[in-house]
Amino acid sequence: MLVLTRKCGEEIEIGGGIQIKVLDTSGGRVRLGITAPRDIKVHRSEVVLTVDAASSMGAVSGSVGKR
Repeated sequence: MLVLTRKCGEEIEIGGGIQIKVLDTSGGRVRLGITAPRDIKVHRSEVVLTVDAASSMGAVSGSVGKR
């Protein structure tokens, strides 16, 4: 894991046109702004875990995720 220190207004850039900017820090929280190409999905990790769990349950029961 790469660990960086950034101040408000500073950015980091990840290859492929992905930029992450520190927008605000307050009360132990950090607000980030993410700019990425439209074909790159950006989700919070808890959302990804929930979707993955629902998908695996659907694969077992066959009832979740059908349209």
